[in-house]
Formats: sequence, C-alpha cells, structure tokens
Amino acid sequence: MTMDSNSSTMRIAIAGASGRMGHMLIEAVLAAPDARLAAALDVAASPAIGSDAGAFLGRVTGCLVRADIADALTDADFLIDFTRPEGTLHHLAACTRAGVKMIIGTTGFDAAGKRAIAAAAQQTAIMFAPNMSIGVNLTLKLLELAAKTLPSGYDVEIIEAHHRLKVDAPSGTALRMGEVVASAMGRDHDQVAVYDRKGETGVRKDDSIGYAVVRGGDLVGDHTVMFIGAGERIEVSHRASSRMTYAQGSLRACRFLRDKATGLFDMQDVLGLK
Repeated sequence: MTMDSNSSTMRIAIAGASGRMGHMLIEAVLAAPDARLAAALDVAASPAIGSDAGAFLGRVTGCLVRADIADALTDADFLIDFTRPEGTLHHLAACTRAGVKMIIGTTGFDAAGKRAIAAAAQQTAIMFAPNMSIGVNLTLKLLELAAKTLPSGYDVEIIEAHHRLKVDAPSGTALRMGEVVASAMGRDHDQVAVYDRKGETGVRKDDSIGYAVVRGGDLVGDHTVMFIGAGERIEVSHRASSRMTYAQGSLRACRFLRDKATGLFDMQDVLGLK
C-alpha cells in the first residue's frame, strides 16, 4: 500500500497490539494529529482478537484487533513491530509483498534474521533499531565520542536492567552500545565481548567489553556504560521510566520514512546524528 502523497495522515498498523508496548504505540498513534490507527494485529490465540484496539483506554476507535497480517495491511502505510523475531520476520515478508514500510523495534535477531531485514529493505523502506528512544540514540553518539577519546587505559563494562518478562539478554540496546564502543576503539566486538564470568576467570583482558544483566520487576530499561581507568571512572547512563519514549521515537521514524521508497535506516539516521 503506497501512501497518498496528497494526504498528511500516516496510516499506521501496530503489531502485538495487546502487549504493553502495543498499548503504548496505539495510545501514541491515537494522540498524534498526523497519524491514524489503520490496523491492530495480534496472534490468533490472543483473547484481544475481535475487540476494539482502544478498549484498554476506554475508547471506541472502530479498529478491531485481528490476526490476518495481509488483511491488516490493506489500509496501512506503515507497520510498527516490537514483537518477537519469528513474528517480525513473518510480518516482514507480508510488508514486502504489500509495499508497506516497516519500523522494527524487535530485538534478539540472529544473523540470518538481520540478513532477511536487509534484503527486504531493497523492496520497501525499513527503520530497524534495537531502541527507538531519542535519548538512547543520543547516548550512543556520546559513547562514540567517549570511546574515541579514551582508546586505551580504560576498561569498558556495560550494565543493563529490564523487567522480569524480557526474554533476551543482553538487551539489544546494550549490545548496540558495546558495538559502538568497540568500533570507535578499533576492536572487533564479537571477539572482545564477555558475557559470562564465573569461577576462576583469570585477569581481565585489556580489550574486553564486559556485560552484566539484571532482570526484575517492572523495570522499563536502564543502561550504563562504564569507562574505568586508574583513579577515575566515567559513566554514561540512560534510564527509561516509560515506554512512551519508544512509541514517540517510532512515530518520528514513520515521519522520516514518509519520502523513502526503499532502504534500511536506523535511529541515528532519523535523528540526523550520522
């Protein structure tokens, strides 16, 4: 579905409509003057199927939650997806066939999944980022600056904390932070990342980037990168208190993709930080 160039309204479909992030995205779309909720998607087994997508807000939108992705995309310009890798890849194929642009906030993709996203971006416009927060993406830029300024003599450790229901670890955001730091320091992230420490680990390797993970309660998302040197420690942190920051970033991504026919972009592109 190609967006009408004469229309200023973005027709947006939301995947995972009954989840916490889905609810936040629906609320954000309903509040945006330049957007319309075109469809709300969920798995066929969801008890929300057939209900109004705005029911959790006490609103009647006329948009019912449904499971048929092809049907849902017939009136959409964009699909925003924060679900699971297998579901997102299924939606990706449907968006490619329908010419619908996609905003992907799903994390936990393997290399094959990432290649599939890159291939699909040759046929439709895709914004793919592990974190849609404007603040997090500014933090990535600050980390790049810090890492270039501190190329040696500082040990790098990354600590992330999320709610107890998050299923992947480390978070996609934490991994992206590590990748940014490694690249700025001229290191191969996959070679220097350390995810487990237990027992007799030996002396810390100079070039390693360590990860620590916390899961509990309803934490939305905390990330801290520490640059630890002799006699000082520099910490760059971001803490999210509401998922609305991700929803607003997703809408900003939709606006960025309006005039893009194809291509793979991230939030650094959206914010003009490259």
